[in-house]
Amino acid sequence: MTIWNIIASFGAGILGAMGFGGGGILIIYLTQVLKFQQLPSQGMNLIFFIPSAITALIIHTKNKLIEFKRTLPFLLSALPGVAVGLYLTTVISGNILSKIFGIMLIIMGIRELLQKSKKD
Repeated sequence: MTIWNIIASFGAGILGAMGFGGGGILIIYLTQVLKFQQLPSQGMNLIFFIPSAITALIIHTKNKLIEFKRTLPFLLSALPGVAVGLYLTTVISGNILSKIFGIMLIIMGIRELLQKSKKD
């Protein structure tokens, strides 16, 4: 493992814990820097996500930042979506998935740049 791999993983962990989508950073690093294919990168991201999510969930629960009753409908809706997404990965090429991922990142980035800031 190189120092750059450690830095990318560490950074993805920080961003993921903050809710910024560290997996997006990790997938970009794996595909663009290490030249991994899109689907294996997504699989590696899922493995990376499990301990990161568990740790963040414990801390956010302790800090009373999760409203479990409001979260349940989202979870129940997401599970069928997971099944559909898994099926789509078998019929859509990795090249197309990479393009979809890139387009989504561009759209989210533009939206964030154009969105007016809100006071918390």
